[in-house]
Amino acid sequence: MYVEDFSERLSKLRNQKGVSARDMSLSIGQNPCYINNIENGKALPSMASFFFICDYLGITPKEFFDTDSKQPLKMKKLESNLKKLCPEMLQSVSDIVEKLVDIEQSFSQNKTDL
Repeated sequence: MYVEDFSERLSKLRNQKGVSARDMSLSIGQNPCYINNIENGKALPSMASFFFICDYLGITPKEFFDTDSKQPLKMKKLESNLKKLCPEMLQSVSDIVEKLVDIEQSFSQNKTDL
């Protein structure tokens, strides 16, 4: 992940949380422009600050860097709930998700064919 990718990821996750860069900066004990400077590529956080950022966003560092996961908080909640299901129910949910993915892929393919 490059600086611009890091900045973009932080911005997306912050916006998903629905908080301003200024409020986030102050909430993690930094100056009001701190997050804005990171998102604009002017700075990178220290390792300690990065952990504070992840904690504030409610995600792990691994989830921060998992750019395939567009909604890490929702995925975390979903995974937590899936762990509570019995094997039969988990299989049912898995079957539903596979069908939804097939439908999404089919829909996306049809859009590109137009």
